[in-house]
Amino acid sequence: MELEFTDAGRYEFLALDKQLKTFFKKHAEKLLAMPPRRHLRGRNPFFVENVTLQARLVYFVEGDKLTVHHCFAAHKDYEAWYTSFK
Repeated sequence: MELEFTDAGRYEFLALDKQLKTFFKKHAEKLLAMPPRRHLRGRNPFFVENVTLQARLVYFVEGDKLTVHHCFAAHKDYEAWYTSFK
């Protein structure tokens, strides 16, 4: 599998502090080795991975590409994004 970022995902990843970047990198590597697990509810094409208690990685899979859609450092930001789908 190959890892890509959307423009928003790349911007959010680069804005993270060094420690969170390390956590996100480790989880992205883990996702490349294992198939996606937790799918968002409804007809959303996204999967979500808990990086820390607060941080979330939102991604989708197309063929052999895993594309990071968002990197949320705080659960509050993730929650605001998630409720936009309801």
